[in-house]
Amino acid sequence: MKFESYTLSSEIKANLEQLGFKRPTDIQFKAIPNILNGEDVLAVAQTGTGKTGAFAIPIIHKVQENKSFKKELGIQALIMVPTRELALQITKVFHDLGRNTKVRTISVFGGVDQDGQKESLDRGIDILVATPGRMFDLLNQKSIDLRNLKTLILDEADQMLALGFYKDIKDVLHNIPEDRQTLFFSATINDEIKKLAYSLVTNPIRIQLSPKDPVSKNVSHALAFIEMDDKRFFLERYIKDFEDLKILVFVRTRVRAERVKSAMERVQVSTECMHGDVEQQERIEILNRFKSNDIRVLITTDVNARGIDIPNVDLVINYDMPDVAENYVHRIGRTGRGTSKGTAVSFCAKEERNYLEAIENYTGIKITRIEIDKGEKEATILFSDDGKDDWKSLMEQNESFEKKRKKKKKK
Repeated sequence: MKFESYTLSSEIKANLEQLGFKRPTDIQFKAIPNILNGEDVLAVAQTGTGKTGAFAIPIIHKVQENKSFKKELGIQALIMVPTRELALQITKVFHDLGRNTKVRTISVFGGVDQDGQKESLDRGIDILVATPGRMFDLLNQKSIDLRNLKTLILDEADQMLALGFYKDIKDVLHNIPEDRQTLFFSATINDEIKKLAYSLVTNPIRIQLSPKDPVSKNVSHALAFIEMDDKRFFLERYIKDFEDLKILVFVRTRVRAERVKSAMERVQVSTECMHGDVEQQERIEILNRFKSNDIRVLITTDVNARGIDIPNVDLVINYDMPDVAENYVHRIGRTGRGTSKGTAVSFCAKEERNYLEAIENYTGIKITRIEIDKGEKEATILFSDDGKDDWKSLMEQNESFEKKRKKKKKK
């Protein structure tokens, strides 16, 4: 079935065609008709399968249709998300799909000044994408009015619960009509999500497209046992050996991210670093530069593991194994998105084997091992330009020594 067969406005169909979307993905095919019919939906699908489009397309259509009868209805749809980066990304999708529909979408999130967001709200909007903290600040200031809300969407619902937003989600119910549509979207599902979903709605339609292996079939992933002190040498070699690839490197903590970036700087490898301590505006700029290929290697924490759609990431490297098993699926899902193919490699040290065991239990599969023999390990360390292991310097020193020795012999 093609998008042109759907009961959607001509503007949305034109935007879909311009964006190159001819047929819905599986999650879109199953979710869009139910959302258009006003059903509550609990949707679970792998990362990179088009979940945002699955709710954006029908919501824009419904808002546009409502506006044709009455111009000023206030905020009709609220999308709650866990991170600022995801809020910006979803807003862009709504802008792209909603071009020429007169449907206005904005996002509000913390880490930046409120004034610009309040001005946008004052001009009147139809769809709001928000992180909980900033949304409640603006609600308390009477800058947001949700009394006419028609649809509530929780995106990356599992992460919102993991980050402790359960109370915020429950609190928002006091500010919105009981007679509403509620949509849950997530790449993974657990008992907490099901409990939350069924406490907020009655008999939601459950759409689950997660196969036994939750890793996308478009991603080839493997693992190498590499000790902590050796990881920087292997990362350097990967970056230099694959100099044409866009690479996303995941580490476990903010401090680790800065240390790995510094280690790469010492060997003249250009990288950028992004984590929760980086100022919001700088994070936006870094992400935009990575998306536009101005940055080839980005080192990051799990702030970029979920929901963020970065085009054309060729290789994901888990420099550190994730300590939350399902984050493995989200991390490597940053590559191989849509119809593209991708590769992921994980570096696992002895002290991380318990994380590996948890990941393999979660996914239900054994990750392919890359065997590294002693000779290859030594060659990789010698390959490095780092300090005492700088093989170029060692060769130059050896040549200099040989020249001096030959001069002495001649004398």
